[in-house]
Amino acid sequence: MGTCRQVGLLGGRKLIEFAKILSNAKSPLRSWETAVRSGSWKNPAELKRTFGSVSFVEGRAVFNIGGNKFRLISVVDHGLQTVLITHVLTHQDYDKGGWK
Repeated sequence: MGTCRQVGLLGGRKLIEFAKILSNAKSPLRSWETAVRSGSWKNPAELKRTFGSVSFVEGRAVFNIGGNKFRLISVVDHGLQTVLITHVLTHQDYDKGGWK
């Protein structure tokens, strides 16, 4: 991790709403949120060192959550040190591609 300030998380309500629908997502989403809030990354390579399975698709960071059961799609601004959650989906819904 870099030496930048702590990351700000935007769109956290999506985590809560998704966990209400799929209760088995609550714990892995909470773990992801904790890691993001305590992280700091100067660039995608540093983010990849923390989250080895993160992919970068069409300008967004796609995180595998809960043993690859869920996908969390976000926009990461390394300069502002923010992560904006745009979608939280099941793996099946992610594969449909409607989030693009």
